[in-house]
Amino acid sequence: MVTLLATATGLIVASLYYAQTLVGPISASTGLSPEAAGLIVTLTQIGYCIGLLFIVPLGDLLENRRLIFTGLLFTSAMLVLAAISSSAWMFLTAALGIGLGSVAAQIIVPFAAHMSKESTRGVTVGKVVSGLLLGIMLSRPAASLIADATSWHVVFGGAAVMVLIVAFVLRAKLPVRTPQHHITYPKLMSSLWHLFLQTPVLRRRAAYHAGLFGSFSLFWTVTPLMLSGPEFHLSQTGIAIFALVGMAGAVASPIAGKLADKGHTLMATAAALALGVIGFVLPLVVPGSRNVALAVLVIASIVLDMGVAANLVLGQRAIFSLGAEVRSRLNGVYFALFFAGGAAGSALGGWMFATHGWTAALLTGAAFNGAALLYWVTEYFGHTSDQRKTAA
Repeated sequence: MVTLLATATGLIVASLYYAQTLVGPISASTGLSPEAAGLIVTLTQIGYCIGLLFIVPLGDLLENRRLIFTGLLFTSAMLVLAAISSSAWMFLTAALGIGLGSVAAQIIVPFAAHMSKESTRGVTVGKVVSGLLLGIMLSRPAASLIADATSWHVVFGGAAVMVLIVAFVLRAKLPVRTPQHHITYPKLMSSLWHLFLQTPVLRRRAAYHAGLFGSFSLFWTVTPLMLSGPEFHLSQTGIAIFALVGMAGAVASPIAGKLADKGHTLMATAAALALGVIGFVLPLVVPGSRNVALAVLVIASIVLDMGVAANLVLGQRAIFSLGAEVRSRLNGVYFALFFAGGAAGSALGGWMFATHGWTAALLTGAAFNGAALLYWVTEYFGHTSDQRKTAA
């Protein structure tokens, strides 16, 4: 069941990321300007944020299997719309809808946590999140390779078929899970604000990952544009190979899950945030020829992806221990907040790259991670102070 859930989340979430390495060809085909190209990724993330806030909390209210199935049918329809798009407004509408429906993956992740024992919940969530991250990382090279061989329209058409298959497999295999809540939807929604205000762990974990995910989205929005430009002259196949190597960062997920289960979340978080900073500093401080610069970028992508993978698991492990009855809502708020960071990162990154260049975009990405790391320092000193008071 864990393997099924990990595979399903990977295939679902991949739909959010096919466009990242295809920003150039999609923009050219639909008539989007270079300054507006970031909207291709940003609108998908905005749709995802909306779904996280208004659909994922329903996992605490409605039967989960039916909710997942309905969301995947809608996602498949939006992928079809993307595949047949011939104008910017059609594709951007589809992008928003793809983000909205793909939140079904974030109903699946709490589902896995519900089925796990407390002592192994971090490992289980880590495995499912590994599948999710592999889907994210494989989606980029797969999209580039398929687009290079055929066209970007085929990428989204094939994705529509895959998501439809996943929908029917999950409907056949998942057990029924009906939450015990009997509150109304408006009360369910109003409880999100109370959860945010009354849950310091949620606020802190969301802030950490908003910084990391903002830089991650920025990196994967501008790097394909840089790689296809005059500096590197890579084809879509070359960009695919670059993105494929970056998926090595997913190995950090199960490691982070084990560290969280052993109580090492605080220092593991620092390591994850530091990896995010290093991923942007490396291309800035290591000069060299085209080949050296490309090798450094490959290393930077792996380091950044490791930081994102580890921190995501650490965050979900922390909020999933707060209470089973609010798990879907906590997960929805958590993902909505850090995907807002992702949307900001992709939009700002696309604009910075188009107007100020590659170095400015890298500095912006480093600033996202640096801010999150500075915020972590406040937790560290607070934890140290608490330990001293206890000892006294």
